[in-house]
Formats: sequence, C-alpha cells, structure tokens
Amino acid sequence: MRTRREIITQSGMGMGILGLASLLGDQTSRAEVPTSGSNPLQSKQPHFAPRAKRVVHFFLNGGPSHVDTFDPKPMLKTYAGKPLPQSYLTERKTGGALPSPFRFSRYGESGLEISELFEKTAEHADDIAVIRSMYAQVPNHEPSLMLMNCGDSIQSRPSFGSWLMYGLGSENENLPGFVAMCPGGYPIKDTANWQSGFLPGAFQGTFIDPQHREIDRLIESIRSPHATEQVQRHQLDMLRKLNTRHALDRDDPRLEARIQSFELAFRMQTEAADVLDLSKEPKEVLEAYGDTVHGRQTLIARRMLEQGVRYVQLWHGAGQPWDHHGDIEKNLRKNAAEIDQPIAAFLRDLKQRDMLKDTLVLWGGEFGRTPVSEGGNGRDHNHYGFSVWMAGGGIRGGTTYGATDDFGFKAVEKPTSVHDLHATMLHLLGFDHEKLTYRYAGRDFRLTDVHGHVIRDILS
Repeated sequence: MRTRREIITQSGMGMGILGLASLLGDQTSRAEVPTSGSNPLQSKQPHFAPRAKRVVHFFLNGGPSHVDTFDPKPMLKTYAGKPLPQSYLTERKTGGALPSPFRFSRYGESGLEISELFEKTAEHADDIAVIRSMYAQVPNHEPSLMLMNCGDSIQSRPSFGSWLMYGLGSENENLPGFVAMCPGGYPIKDTANWQSGFLPGAFQGTFIDPQHREIDRLIESIRSPHATEQVQRHQLDMLRKLNTRHALDRDDPRLEARIQSFELAFRMQTEAADVLDLSKEPKEVLEAYGDTVHGRQTLIARRMLEQGVRYVQLWHGAGQPWDHHGDIEKNLRKNAAEIDQPIAAFLRDLKQRDMLKDTLVLWGGEFGRTPVSEGGNGRDHNHYGFSVWMAGGGIRGGTTYGATDDFGFKAVEKPTSVHDLHATMLHLLGFDHEKLTYRYAGRDFRLTDVHGHVIRDILS
C-alpha cells in the first residue's frame, strides 16, 4: 500500500488559479473523514447499470402554479369566487376558488393534458411523465428550496449535484462535473442549493452567470488579466511544490479539494471557453433555442452535457420568480414564455443527437400554488400538493402519476415526497439511495436521509 507521501508525489497535482478555484470548490469543508489522496473527481461506477448518465434540472424558483400548467382542475370553474367545500391552512389570507385563465389541451398519442403556456414543450408530451402528487414540508421558500435541492429543509446538506459527483465522478477532467446557471447572480440564500456541504469541496457546484455573453463574465476569473499561460504554468509548478510539501504531514480533505479545484481551474481556461462559445452552433440551432438569456443557457447546457458534465441546473426566476401572489395571468404567462421554446428545443436536440435516452430531465420548483385566490388574481404558496415532470433517462413518457384533490389543494392519490423523487432519480442513475452514503460526524448520511421510495410506475 502506498504511503500518503508517495500518493501525493506521484499525483503531480498542484495549485491553480486562485480566483476561479474559489468558484469551483475551494471550500473550507468541515468533513470529518479520511482522504485517500486520489482524485475525487475521477469517473466511478454506480451500484448497478444506469439508465441515465447525466441530469438537467430546470428549476423554476418561486413555485410555479400546478393548476395552471400540468394539473387541470375544471371544478375550480364551478366554484369560481366561492369558498371550497374543503380548506387548508394557507400562509396568507385567501379568498374563493380561482379558475385557471389558461386553456388545457391533450397532446401526443398519450393525450397528456398540458396548459397552453407550454404548447411547445407539449410537442414532447409522449416523452414526459408528470408527477401530480408531490408535496413538501413547509410553505416557505428557503427551506423548500433546500429540501428540493439538498434533501433537507432544516439543516444545510450536500446538494443533489454534489451527491451525484461523489457517486459517479466526472467524465471530463477539464470541466466541472456540476454546474449551476443562475442568471443575474445569486442571492446569498440560494448558494446553499449547489453546495457540497459535508462532502469534500471538490464536489461543489460551479456557478455560471448566463446573462452575459463574454467568457470572462460568464465565469469569473476564467482568464488571468496579468499573466500568459506560460507564466501561469511556471507559477503553478512552484505552487505545486509548496502545496505538496504542506500536504505531506496533514490528512485534511480540504487540502484535497483545494488541490483539485486549482488544477481544474487551470485546465478550464481552454475547454470551458470552447464550450461556452455558441458562435460554433448552426444558425438553425441558435434560432430554435432563441437568442435570450434562457435560450443561451439551455444551449450551453446541451453543449456541456456533450462534453461529459454530469449535472446541470438551470435556474429560472432569479429576476422575476415564479412567486405569483398577484396578477397571475400576466406574470405566469411571461415566465412560461421565457422557457417554453428553449425547453422544447432542448428536448428535440437531445433526441436528434440520441442523448435523451440517457439524459434525465427534471422540471419543477420548490412547491406549487393555491387553487384559491390571493388578492383576487394571485395564488399563495402551496406545499400540500404540486407537480413536477421528468423525461428521458429511463422515464416512461406520456404518463401521469398520482393526483391532487378535485381542486388541486392536496396530494391525495399516491402522495410523493421529495425524498421519493430523489430516490427515483438516483435509481435511474444506477444507485440504491439507501447505500449511497457518506460518513460524517459519526453517522452514515445519505441524500434521502431515512426516507424515500423509488417511483417504479414512471419507469420505462
């Protein structure tokens, strides 16, 4: 068995670009676990043969209304403006039933019912499985964001992308395996949703701001304004020697994370710039996605997946969240119009490239909205019942799973927790969610905690 000195000396790992490395996972993780000294990002095998190799999560920050998108409730018209025969505690004062102002139609051979808001996405109805019986724990954004992304609404935990990196590693040593694209930057409260938590910092998500077009603004510090590549290489060689000497007598996973992030930062200067350069795409592809922030970030996501990135999360609603407490007809229509075309183009693109079969696509927010009105024309938060959909990567398309009540207030048929959703996603990626664990603070933790069941009815 090699000694730690031999492992570090033979690895040839050194320190890289400080600024970019800080975005990639140069985290002061408090993980209380031993480190092997090997590259934590190297590709690994899952527990069993996977259906999916990668994940794209379209995350609609704020909570999209399920009764206006993928869960039609005609009974709301019968009770329009009137109290419902059953009620649930809402976060704010609400009034009578608020029928959806949007038309629902059946699409595809499956006849899946989808709102006019997503008529382009609906062209792929036979690839989509809608879970209409999701529920969360509380009607507040921050804890529900963490629950959906990290599996816990109370304490800070590693995000799904970090767990996936821990389990599968990366297929491309020159790009981060986990990317979070959030237009306009990220509030402090949102960074916890792509963190590595108690996992080694090398599994941290890399933030990209897709509202910019220039590579230097898309990823902060991607290039040095002061040194050429040759000069940087000389600097790195010197830092590698110092870093190796420093690590020899220390068994600290934070050092491993720092080493890996510095090296990745240096390698990214060439390949990341190439992946983010959309000018190489044909005109018809650019037009299909649309020259908008969300069109560009979705196309970047496809290019990253092609190059081996494992997990890409596309945030929508950073500027104007899907938190429609008022004027839902106008505001929801605007939000949906921004992503309907890019999502449809993305699904079509994946199919044409034979990538949808092993790419798992997830669409949804942290919770839903009430079927009763807030202020007459808006909807309050609703964690009792909401919808998400998945496609590709082993999903049986053209299906619905579970149901809310006649009004869309609460999941009543096959209630599905976020833990069930995560267990199903991990299963499609080749993992038994009960066995993908990490020892921290004397306990074996997992993404699904002590919960979760695989939703086998939506598997192909």
